[in-house]
Amino acid sequence: MNREQARLEAQSFVYQQRFSVTFDYPVCFTERVFDPDNPLLADVLARKEPTRRHRCIAFVDEGVSRAHPGLLEAIEAYARAHARRMELVAAPFVLPGGEQIKTDLFFLEQIMRHLFDHHIDRQSFVLAVGGGAMLDAVGLVAATTHRGVRLVRLPTTVLAQNDSGVGVKNGVNLRGVKNFIGTFQPPFAVLNDLAFLDTLPPREKIAGMAEAVKVALIRDAAFFAWLERHADELATFARPAMAWMIRRCAELHLQHIGQGGDPFEFGSARPLDFGHWSAHKLEMLTRGHVRHGEAVAIGIALDSRYSVLAGLLAPGLEERICVLLEHLGFRLWHPALEMPGADGRPLLLEGLREFREHLGGELTVTLLADLGRGVEVGRMEEELILRALSWLRERAR
Repeated sequence: MNREQARLEAQSFVYQQRFSVTFDYPVCFTERVFDPDNPLLADVLARKEPTRRHRCIAFVDEGVSRAHPGLLEAIEAYARAHARRMELVAAPFVLPGGEQIKTDLFFLEQIMRHLFDHHIDRQSFVLAVGGGAMLDAVGLVAATTHRGVRLVRLPTTVLAQNDSGVGVKNGVNLRGVKNFIGTFQPPFAVLNDLAFLDTLPPREKIAGMAEAVKVALIRDAAFFAWLERHADELATFARPAMAWMIRRCAELHLQHIGQGGDPFEFGSARPLDFGHWSAHKLEMLTRGHVRHGEAVAIGIALDSRYSVLAGLLAPGLEERICVLLEHLGFRLWHPALEMPGADGRPLLLEGLREFREHLGGELTVTLLADLGRGVEVGRMEEELILRALSWLRERAR
């Protein structure tokens, strides 16, 4: 080492900073959340500052507004009834739901403008009433406005109530890539109102059950067996069965987020994304015509068969999984699965590369070792994927 190097090294200092932050938020289950006699929303807003009058701005999914005439007026009436604890700064704003709001960045700017125009600050509340896509977009804006505005999610679909709505992620799509832009930002609270599900089209109710099958397969064999036993009730949307399924599914997702050791996904292991590498690509290939839950069901079937072909899962269990999914109402094949790219290979395979990039460059995929037990692998064989696709295609004939 020469004299100049020694001098520079002597002038170098490193301070290692380390701190932890505790997040907490309630996930509540109720009915008729905007009934003035139901104090839950007002209680939640006041849970940290009970003597304060809290400023709120509300966004409502257009589809939810259509399905529930009078909802916008009910939100305003609720705020008036609880005016001592909350102030609605404007009439609720209606936004499109589904992949449209996640794909057209115009809507992000529109939400931002509303927050700016109404002087929403870090102690104000954003109320988001809608499906998972709309919650994702509003959540992203809330997380980036003033570096974080308090968000209260009111999920209105099965999928959002049992999975995405109770988690810590927000995101929108860019240039055909699912959730390319996003944040990790826990909500202030989540309020699940079972009554919102009553008006959902059957297709939407079915789609949300895919996440229940997913989390059961990777976390809870007893829950999977329960889904099998109650498949008839779930397929006909019996209210008690639907309510218990949603609560158990949400509970398992919350356990993983809070106790899995990696809530903000700094590592590459994401067991809650079982079946998702192909599902995200299938959604984009079909431009959203295949819904997220429908694509996840196909992804579960594909990766279950792959698990058998790779020698991880006992033969026959993949058929049992597919039978449950079909009993619940899912179709496990779509022609886009074999849509060819310029090289003749299915474009679906690009989903693995995109998934790897989303994970940070190192591929970690959850497969199955048994019902209720996921296993992480670092690579997937293209030949086995193609064989699994062929198996799915043949089953669908």
